[in-house]
Amino acid sequence: MGPGLDDVPSELHAEESGAGPRLVLVHGFAQTRRCWGLVGSELERDHRLVRIDIPGHGRSGPVLAGLRTGGRLIADVGGRATYLGYSLGGRLALHLALANPELVDGLVLLGATPGIEDPAERAARAAADHAAADRLQQEGLEPFLDAWLSQPLFAGLDEANRFREERRENTVDGLAESLRQAGTGAQDPRWHLLPRLDMPVLVTAGQRDEKFSEVAERMAATIGANATLALVPDAGHAAHLENPEGFLSILRPWLAAHDL
Repeated sequence: MGPGLDDVPSELHAEESGAGPRLVLVHGFAQTRRCWGLVGSELERDHRLVRIDIPGHGRSGPVLAGLRTGGRLIADVGGRATYLGYSLGGRLALHLALANPELVDGLVLLGATPGIEDPAERAARAAADHAAADRLQQEGLEPFLDAWLSQPLFAGLDEANRFREERRENTVDGLAESLRQAGTGAQDPRWHLLPRLDMPVLVTAGQRDEKFSEVAERMAATIGANATLALVPDAGHAAHLENPEGFLSILRPWLAAHDL
C-alpha cells in the first residue's frame, strides 16, 4: 500500500550559494540540481543561485506533482527571482510565470515548449510517456538512463556533461510519476496565454535543435516586445551543457540589460 497524503513531502529540496540577484535554476527531466556544470559555477559568482530538485527528481523524488502544482511548489521555494528553466524545467517555469507573475523578475526558457496543440498528437505523446514510465518501472533506473541518454537529442553531450552519477540520485518511481504527470502529453497547451507574460523573457534553444529552435522562434513572436530570441551556436537540445560558453554569452548580457 502506498503512502498516505500526509506522508508525502510537500516541499522541494533546494540548495543556495553565491551572492547577488536571486536566480533560480530549474533542471530538465532525469537530471537533478547537480546537473548545471559550468553554467552553475559561473552564475554563482555574481548571483544568489537557487538550485532546485523538481518534483519526482533527486531529493524531491517523493514529491509527486504535475506542471501546475509543480510550478507552485517551485515558487514556494524560489520566491521572487529570475527563473531559468531547461526543457521540463522550462515548462515548469512557464507555468509558474503565468500563475504567479509577481514572483518572476525575469524568465529564461531553454529548449522548452508551451505544449502540443493538436489533441491527437498530444494524446499520442501521453501514451508514449505512460509507456516509458511503465518500461522504467519494469527495467529499472540504469537501463532507462542508458536509453534516455542514447537518444539523438543528446548526441552532442560529452561524457562529463551527461552527469550519469548525478542522475543516479533519481528514483524509478519519482521519474515514472514525472513522466505521467508532467510529461509533454499531460501538458495543456499554453500558447494562447503567452502574451500575458509581461516580464523580460529570454527564449533560447540550441541552433542544431531544429524542433525547439522553431518553437522558440514562435514563442518569442507570440510573447511580444518583451521577449528576446537567441539561439545557442554549435549546440543541440542541452545547449547549456554542450556549449556553456555560448549559452553564457547570450544569458549574461541579457541579465545585465535588465538588471537581473
